[in-house]
Amino acid sequence: MLYIIAKTVLTAAVIVGASELGKRYTTFAALLLALPLTSLLAMIWLYADTKDAARVAELSTGIFWLVLPTLLFFLVLPWLIKQGVGFWVSMGVSAVVLVVFYLGYAAIGKKLGLPL
Repeated sequence: MLYIIAKTVLTAAVIVGASELGKRYTTFAALLLALPLTSLLAMIWLYADTKDAARVAELSTGIFWLVLPTLLFFLVLPWLIKQGVGFWVSMGVSAVVLVVFYLGYAAIGKKLGLPL
C-alpha cells in the first residue's frame, strides 16, 4: 500500500509541479510537459511491478501509435480559444474531436494491422 501511495505522490508532484511552473514560465512548462513524463513514469512503474520488459515495450509501442490522434487536440484547443470560445467549451469540443478522430483512426489502424 505504501508503494502505491509513493507512486501516486510522485506522479502527482510531476503534474502539479509542471502546472505551477506554467504560471511563471509557460514555454518551459510546455517543454517539460512535451516530454513523455507520464509515459516514462508509467513504464517505470510497470517494469518495477512486473519485471516484464516485453510488456513495457508493448506499452511503448501503443503509446507511439496513440500519440498521433492526441496531437489534434493540441491544435483544436488553442484555435477554439483564439476564436473566442470559452475555455470549458473549448476543452469539451477538443475532447470530442479527439474521441471522434481516435475512433476513426483506430478503425483504419486495425485494418492496417497497427497495434491499437
